[in-house]
Amino acid sequence: MPELPEIHHLARQMCRALCGRRIVKVEVRQPKCLNVSRRVFASLLCGRTIDRITSRGKWIFTHLDSGATFLLSLGMGGDLLLHKPGAARPERYQLKIDFADRSCLTIRFWWFGYAHALPDAEPPRHKMTSFLGLNPLDRAEFTYECFHALLEGRRGSIKALLMDQSKVAGIGNVYIQDILFQARLHPNRPIAKISEDERFALYQTIVTNLAGATRLGGLAFEKDLYHRGGGFRDFLVGYREGKPCPECGTVIQKIRAGATASFICPRCQV
Repeated sequence: MPELPEIHHLARQMCRALCGRRIVKVEVRQPKCLNVSRRVFASLLCGRTIDRITSRGKWIFTHLDSGATFLLSLGMGGDLLLHKPGAARPERYQLKIDFADRSCLTIRFWWFGYAHALPDAEPPRHKMTSFLGLNPLDRAEFTYECFHALLEGRRGSIKALLMDQSKVAGIGNVYIQDILFQARLHPNRPIAKISEDERFALYQTIVTNLAGATRLGGLAFEKDLYHRGGGFRDFLVGYREGKPCPECGTVIQKIRAGATASFICPRCQV
């Protein structure tokens, strides 16, 4: 499932490649991924020029010159591919957007995803994105003071809070593994039992881990706008059950943490 680094990387690629292109046709093969009818969706996009493209959490926002917004979530994964004029198109996709220069964008959801359109540029009106929390890639927004305030007085485990999209937007069950390992925190550690020093170390780890993965274009098995994998390949403990911890050599374990699986070093993470 693509998380913040992959989505942010895709949005940047799309912004460089698509801004200024005019949409001339929209084909929807799976209307259940829409928030409006096919007719309304097409009317909001067709004839419009892409003005800018941004992202927040696991969502991509395409802002059009009319003021309308095209919102995209790849859900559990998908292919978002740009095709040059005359290039072969894939047989399977849920959505295709044709541009005036005869290039096109195809979108295929692997499991589920969303392609929504709003008549204006006000994400707060969109119930699936209006609640999104802090952006860890925005250093002006994601300050230590804001992160500390987020933790203050909270109950529950640290993993559950970090994966709550209304608190911190974009972290999923992939990147959380090494974030918690590098911060030396057990995923089930109660927030109330995390010291001031541990909070600061966790904050720094979130920032450096996600920024580093974003610079690499995200995970190797996730594809970008041109069907190329990212450069992030080597986990420290994530998905390395039975392998030695890179710090102490203890065997990495797979445990349940709430409704999700976690990979931990039982010695380093307490």
